[in-house]
Amino acid sequence: MKSQNNKIIFGLKVRQLRTAQNASFALLAEQTGMSVSYLNEIEKGKKYPKDDKIKLLAKALNTTPESLINQTLPKSLAPVETLLQSNFLNELPLDLFGIELSKVVEIIASAPLRVGAFISTLVELSRNYALREENFYFAALRSYLELHNNYFEDIEETVNAFVKQHEIPINQVIPAGLLGDILQNKLNYKLVENGLSEFPELKNIRSVFVPKSKELLLNATLNEQQRAFQFGKELGFNALGLKERAYTSSLLRVKTFDEALNHFKAGYFSAALLMNREAFTHDIEQFLAMEKWDNGATFERLINKYAATPEMLFQRITNVLPQFFGLTNLFFLRFIHNLTTDNFEINKELHLNQRHHPHGNGLDEHYCRRWISISLLQDLKNDVYTEGSRNNRENASFLEKNDAKRDKTTHSHVENDYKIGIQKSRYFQTDDEYMCFTVARRSSNSRNASLTIGILMDDAAKKRIRFLNDVNIPSREVSTTCERCAVENCAERASEPLVIQRRESRSRLNEALSKILDK
Repeated sequence: MKSQNNKIIFGLKVRQLRTAQNASFALLAEQTGMSVSYLNEIEKGKKYPKDDKIKLLAKALNTTPESLINQTLPKSLAPVETLLQSNFLNELPLDLFGIELSKVVEIIASAPLRVGAFISTLVELSRNYALREENFYFAALRSYLELHNNYFEDIEETVNAFVKQHEIPINQVIPAGLLGDILQNKLNYKLVENGLSEFPELKNIRSVFVPKSKELLLNATLNEQQRAFQFGKELGFNALGLKERAYTSSLLRVKTFDEALNHFKAGYFSAALLMNREAFTHDIEQFLAMEKWDNGATFERLINKYAATPEMLFQRITNVLPQFFGLTNLFFLRFIHNLTTDNFEINKELHLNQRHHPHGNGLDEHYCRRWISISLLQDLKNDVYTEGSRNNRENASFLEKNDAKRDKTTHSHVENDYKIGIQKSRYFQTDDEYMCFTVARRSSNSRNASLTIGILMDDAAKKRIRFLNDVNIPSREVSTTCERCAVENCAERASEPLVIQRRESRSRLNEALSKILDK
C-alpha cells in the first residue's frame, strides 16, 4: 500500500508529463492499454499502478520507471513538494468536509509557483512563530462546529437511548453518584478518589483516565457539578465508541484532529446528558417568552436546576438556539482575565452563520473595554459595580455561590462567585447590534473567566425574544480593539488608536506625494 503522498506525487508527475506532450487521456489510454477513468484516478492521486503498468506509463511518457516512482518532484512543482513534506495538508480534516486531499493538491499544482509558494510560506511562518499543531486542529474543529450549527442529532439520539437504557431522570439534577455507579458496575471502571494527590503538577487537571487498569483518577477539589460532568464525558467516550482520545480531562497536547473532535463529542454528550434536550428546550422557550429581562434569575434557576456550571449552561444554549428557535446568527466567547497581569484574552470562540464582529485578535491588542464580557470581569475583580461598566444593580445580578455550603458532600474548597449581566452592543460604524448575555465567574488560580452569548438583533431575534425591547436593558456602542477604534473621548480606552493613527499618517504621506508628483 502506498501512502497518500506517494499517490499524489506519482499522479502529479504523470499529469505534468502528459500535458507537456499535449497528450490526451484517450491517447495515453491507447498507448498503455489502461482505461481513461483509471488514468484519471492516477493523476488525481487516488490510484497507484503496479510495476507492469508503471513501465507502460514510463514508455508512453518518454521517461523511466525510476523517474516516475521516486519522490522528488521537478523544480516547477517544488512548492507542492515542500507542502507535502510539511504534512500540513495531511493533518487537516478535509475528509470531514467532503474535500479530497488530492483535489486540493490538484488545484495547487495548476498554479504551483503562486498557490503552492503561498501555502509553503504559511507553513514556514507557523514554524518561525512556533505555532503548535493544536492551532490548526482547533481552528478546524471550530469550522466543523460552525458548519453543523453546533448541533449534532446523532449524539442527541445516543444520549436519549442511554437515558432510557439506564433509567436516568430528566428535567432535574442527575447525581454524580448515579453516573459513577454506571461507570463502575456497567463499564468496569475503578473510580479513584484523590487519585491525583501524589502529583502536585496535576493540581489543575480534573481527572486522568488510565486505559490499562480502567482507573479514573479524580482531583480531590472537584465539586458535585464537575464530578458529574467528568463522569458524563467518560460515559460519552464509551456510548459513542470513541477510541482515539486524550486521557486527561482537558487537552494538553493534541496529537490528531480526531482526538480533538472526540474530546468535543464526549463533552457534548455529557452536557446533553445532564441537561435533557426536551426539558432544556422548554426552559429556553419560557426564557425567550419573558416580557422583561429578569436580572439573570432564569440563568441562576437553570444553573441550580441542572447543577450545571455556567459554561455547561451556555454551551447547551448554543446547541438549542439555532436548531429549535431559528436564532442562527450568534457568537460565543470565553474571555480569560489574568489577574496578575490584568490582561484579557479570548481562548474560546464560536461564530454561527457568519463571522461576527467580536472575535479573537492574535496581535496582542486591547479588546474594547465597553464589551460586557470585559466590564463584568473588571467588576468581579473590584467586587463592586462601577459606573464605567454600565451594568448597575438593576441590570446585573451578583450571585455568590459557595459549593461547600450548598452541598455538604462536595470536595470543593473554592468559593465560586459570579456575575450575570446583559447588554445591547451596537458596533461602531456598522448597522449590527447584538443582545449579549454574559456570566463572569471567579477562579481559584487568578484567572477569572467570562462567557458571552451574543445574538444578532435581526428579524428572527425580534420575533423570538420577547424582552428584546425592554428599556431597562443597557445599550452601548462598542468596537473591536482600542488600537483599531476611532471612537473619540472614550473613558474606557486602554490604548491609543495606533492602527488608526498609522493609517492616517500613511494617508497624509500619500497626499503629500501626490501634490509633489502632480505639479
